[in-house]
Amino acid sequence: MIIAIDGPAAAGKGTLARRLAAALGLPYLDTGLLYRAVARRVLDAGRNPADPQAAAEAARSLTQADLARGDLRGGAADKAASQVASIPAVRTALLEYQRKFGTENGAVLDGRDIGTIIFPNADVKLFVTASLDARALRRHHELSARGQGLTLHEVRAELAARDAADANRKAAPLIAAADATLFDTTEMSAEAAFTAALALVRAKNDV
Repeated sequence: MIIAIDGPAAAGKGTLARRLAAALGLPYLDTGLLYRAVARRVLDAGRNPADPQAAAEAARSLTQADLARGDLRGGAADKAASQVASIPAVRTALLEYQRKFGTENGAVLDGRDIGTIIFPNADVKLFVTASLDARALRRHHELSARGQGLTLHEVRAELAARDAADANRKAAPLIAAADATLFDTTEMSAEAAFTAALALVRAKNDV
């Protein structure tokens, strides 16, 4: 079974995807980590994440060890990941990795183009979203817990900029697949979202 979960940053798709994978006994892939790892390789080399050549070279040389790094999240990584994700050659280089991961044993994958580009024939497609204010508050709490001192206003501005970049890029822009089920988590707890999503998956696939 392939379950595709897409949506903007801080909407809760990662938490939901991990819980669904555990409940259904499926592998889980946070595809955003692929782009973060590519971005980190570019930054480590002292190059510009917006440089198509540098980003494509990093994507083609990505290893499993890159995904286990502890510095793939945070302001710099977020911005750089968004930059490399807009480069068609990077997305092409990572396409086969994602498809191979999903087709080997089934999987739950979350990202921004899983249901539209990576697995357009996924068994279940969810588009998880929430209001910008709700997402900013969640991300601010998350960053504060890590000791990062950004203000709520700064977090909101960063998310708004990332939303615009994701929606307006030419390569695989962030849009909901036509056959995806919309999950607005603005007023939903993580538990409520999981319960509803699991019921939907089971109804569609008799599991």
